[in-house]
Amino acid sequence: MPAPRVLIVSPATEAANNGNWHTAARWAQMLQPDCEVAIAQDWDGTPYDVLLALHARRSAPAIARWAKAHGAPHNAPGLAVVLTGTDLYRDIQTDAQAHASLRLARALVVLQECGPDALPNALRPKARVIFQSAASHAPLPKPTLPLRVVMVGHLRDEKAPQTLWEAARLLCGHGDITFDHIGGALDAALGEQARACMAQCPQYHWRGALAHGDTLHAIAQAHVLVHTSRMEGGAHAILEAVCNGTPVLASRIPGNVGMLGANYGGYFALDDATALAHLLLRCRDERAETEGLYTLLQHQCAARAPLFAPQAEAEAVRALVRDLLPASR
Repeated sequence: MPAPRVLIVSPATEAANNGNWHTAARWAQMLQPDCEVAIAQDWDGTPYDVLLALHARRSAPAIARWAKAHGAPHNAPGLAVVLTGTDLYRDIQTDAQAHASLRLARALVVLQECGPDALPNALRPKARVIFQSAASHAPLPKPTLPLRVVMVGHLRDEKAPQTLWEAARLLCGHGDITFDHIGGALDAALGEQARACMAQCPQYHWRGALAHGDTLHAIAQAHVLVHTSRMEGGAHAILEAVCNGTPVLASRIPGNVGMLGANYGGYFALDDATALAHLLLRCRDERAETEGLYTLLQHQCAARAPLFAPQAEAEAVRALVRDLLPASR
């Protein structure tokens, strides 16, 4: 019997270097050699056994054509829709095409454990959680001071970078805390604000977009990863920090709580730069204390790391495809 044919529709291309593309590329690798896998930005009608569509809104045309081709007004055979943060926490409430994608899909994939809660009650039985993954590495040795802080994410409104800039300004007199900010300026105005923060705060450095390997190295070298987002589907930066032994300070939003757990000790309220600055000072001051905040976050992140193991993700993705294949195969 020939290998199943799987198409992964990703609105993002390799050049975008964002979470959607990394998910598509990683899943394609995990499904080979058991499946014949292709990645495209759309579906052109070529026969496939399974369609995995990333992004309910941006992939909506491909999702609708697949369902129509299969004569399915709902639960189309072979079709799974992978939901992003903007899908879950904005688009499915306001965009008719995104909402239709939920109905058309046979399976709905969310990337963190709070994701199903954002779906309409009637559709939650179609949901399954697949945590994304990264290879684990032993933590790199880090100097006592300065406390190295890194934030990773392209400059756009959903990432709320203003919270980091305000925290950096609040800590401007503390030369023993430094900030590296990695990500391209998808919003030109936010790029100007990043440059203004660099001019005002010598310890803040906006490094722009970096290659993935360089970004991972910066995360591993940091003492703390800061994640200020206002909406997330399941942030790569968080799991990459956890798998590199770098504790996380994150906004308390469902997408982050679904990654780090309800009882995680490193949350601050969305947009609350003062609370973030206070947590950074505590990490600096308590880093050597066995009962301090920094040690607590290290232990809590280590406890979550197995969720982000590549083997666990690969098994979940392969199971998804098996469940979507026609019974006749």
